[in-house]
This record gives sequence, C-alpha cells and structure tokens, in this order.
Amino acid sequence: MLFKLAFKNLFRYPVRSLLTMVGVAVAILSFGILSTVVDSWYAGAEGASSARLIVRSSVSLMFPLPLPYRDRIKQVEGVQNISWARWFGGIYKEPKNFFPQFAIDPRSYLDMYPEYVVSNEEKQLFIKDKRSVLIGRKIADEHKLKPGDSMTLKGQIFPGNWDFVIAGIYEGKTKGTDTAQLFFHWDYLNEEIRKRGISRDKEAVGVFIVEVDDIDKVGNIAKSIDDVFANSPKETRSETEKAFQLGFVAMTEAIVVAIRLVSYVVIIIIMLVMANTMIMTARERVWEYATLRSIGFGKYFLSGLITSESCLLALFGGTAGIVLTFPAAEMFRTFTGTLFPVFEISNTTIIMQVLLSLLTGAFAAIFPAWKANTVNIVGALRAS
Repeated sequence: MLFKLAFKNLFRYPVRSLLTMVGVAVAILSFGILSTVVDSWYAGAEGASSARLIVRSSVSLMFPLPLPYRDRIKQVEGVQNISWARWFGGIYKEPKNFFPQFAIDPRSYLDMYPEYVVSNEEKQLFIKDKRSVLIGRKIADEHKLKPGDSMTLKGQIFPGNWDFVIAGIYEGKTKGTDTAQLFFHWDYLNEEIRKRGISRDKEAVGVFIVEVDDIDKVGNIAKSIDDVFANSPKETRSETEKAFQLGFVAMTEAIVVAIRLVSYVVIIIIMLVMANTMIMTARERVWEYATLRSIGFGKYFLSGLITSESCLLALFGGTAGIVLTFPAAEMFRTFTGTLFPVFEISNTTIIMQVLLSLLTGAFAAIFPAWKANTVNIVGALRAS
C-alpha cells in the first residue's frame, strides 16, 4: 500500500516530477562521466604490473641512459628479464593527433607485456622489419589504419619525417589495457640518429623495463640496481611500474581533485533542488497528512510515504542518468580520441550512481517528513 500510494503521488504534478527527474538524471550522468574521467587518469597505474620495474635517470626522464647499462642490470640478483624503450614524441598529420610513441626492442618488450595481444604472424613481421610499427586498436580505428598502410611521423625530439609501415595492430587483453600506443624499432631510431647526424645521445634509452623473479623482493632488487650505478655520471632511479605511472598522475593531481569536487558539487546542488521540490509538495499536502494522522496512521507511515515518494523520484531520474551514461561515454570517447586511452565505465561508478540517487531521495525527504509529523492536525484541517 505504501509504495502504491507513493507511486501515484509522483504523478499528481507530472511536469514538476518530470523536471525534477530530468535534473537528477543530468546530475547522475555528469557524475558518471566525471568519475570515468578520473578513473581514466589512473588507468595506466591500475593496469601496471607489480612484477616490473622501471629504471630511469635519477635526474629526470629527459636524460637518457646508456644502453650498456643493460648488461650490468642483468647481473643483479633477482632480475629475470630486461627490455628498454625510448620516447619519440612525433606528430601524425596534425598536432591534435596525439598518442604515445616508443622506440623499443620488439622481441623482449612484447614478451614482457603479454597484455598487448597481437597475432604471431603480425608479431614476426614487426620483429623482422626495422621500419615497421605496431599500433594499438584505438589508433587504428580512429585513423582508419590497417596492416600494410604507410604512416609518417614528424619528429619533434628527433627532427625530420619518419616513414613507417604498419606491421600489425595489437588488441588489449582486458578493457583496461591501453591500446593507444605506437611501437617501432629502437635499432632503427639509433641507426637514423647516426645517419642524420642528430645531436642526441646515441646508444641511449629512455628507460629500462626490468621483470623480477620474486615480487616480494621487488624493493630490494630496485635498490640493488640503483646501488650498481651509485656515484656514476648517470645514476639511476628504479621504481615499480605502478609507482612510475602514479608519478605522472601526481603532476596533475590538482586537476583530478578539482574534477572529483565538481562531480560531488553537482550532486549536492541536485539534492538541494530536489529537497525544495519535496518541501513544496509537502506544503501543498498538509491537510492530507493531517487527515491521515486523524484516522489513525502513525508518524512512521507518513515518514515512509514521503521518503518512498522522494526515493522513487530520485531513483527514476538516477536510472535514466545511468542508462544515458553509456552513450554519453561513447560520444566522449569518440570526441577525445586517444587523449584517454582507456575510457570505460567501471562497476564502482555505477554502484556510486545508484547510491547517490537513493541518498538524494532520502536527503530531500528529511524536512518534509519532519514537517508532516509535527503538523497541527486541528489547525491543518480547519485551514483546508
């Protein structure tokens, strides 16, 4: 009876109820998109392996390390595999077409990253052809590229045009895998640096990627690597891949915090708007509440009736907002291209949307429920 009556009360003022639902839907939709943006910011760190170390210059990523460091790192106890990469930083067609590009050692790098799924045929083609590249599915879809196509990158760190042939397209092992990267041969980059006379460190890499044999000893292994190069002209800093990724996130922490705050401010605003709607509704029904009280319905019934109506109103609007979050996320993903390599709505975000919808409804019902339970029965009936 309670929910049936609450449901009927929702549509006594259909325009008011509809507008309130729309407001809740927009707020919940906004929260969902903003939360997904924050999740995307942390996607790289969340997908990082705790069994991999990143070894870089202790001064800055801008300073490369000598390739011969590889052999000395291999000798450190606990090191199982090693690979290396160097940031390229080229432009594809237009500056807005940004995506990460790395010069890597193909065989060791792909062996160390099983989350990048590529067919054996395309993998072998990539390994054999020094002028080939491997691109992620997101890049391929956005720029309509396929294996065998040519692509030219305009170098920024390494000047000139760099021509490549696409050997293959890698997929992500999970939805959280970054498929917006381009990989090419470090050997090719190093050879071209020599040929073109580019004044950059030759035989140098940006980072070494180290796979350890015991995840419980990862901290000790990182320290052992750094100790090897202590007091050398180019000292190292070794950290887990997750810590390395979080370092980039920390640079923009203020932006992430601001986005989180905005998402919750939107919810607070709709709470106040909905509370105002319920207060107006309660004021118009004072004589009804007095009548129910006079014929024997208790305070708990009135509180339940008002709270049920408010929660149903918020839940209907919230459900619409949750449903709309998925097409909105798809549009956002298309619009931003490779800016957010991973842009997936998490189960946590959906659960938060549901809980915030219910919280909004419960909050909006507090004052009207109190007002209904403290109404002067005689005075309210006489005024009606």
